[in-house]
Amino acid sequence: MASEATELHQLNDSELERRLLEAREEHFNLRFQNATGQLDNTARLGQVRRQVARLETILREREIAAAEAAEQG
Repeated sequence: MASEATELHQLNDSELERRLLEAREEHFNLRFQNATGQLDNTARLGQVRRQVARLETILREREIAAAEAAEQG
């Protein structure tokens, strides 16, 4: 799991945003499948939800760092 977080930290912002969009879309589709009783692997819902949160956190950390850097200089 640490390798996934390390890999994500190495990506640029546009790639992170693309992955976030894909993860949100997958989460929506999984929720839809779950609601209609078609989802076999319900654990995937939690995995994708955590992936979305991880991506949002990394993007927010970068946003805060950029704001602090602009404030300093």
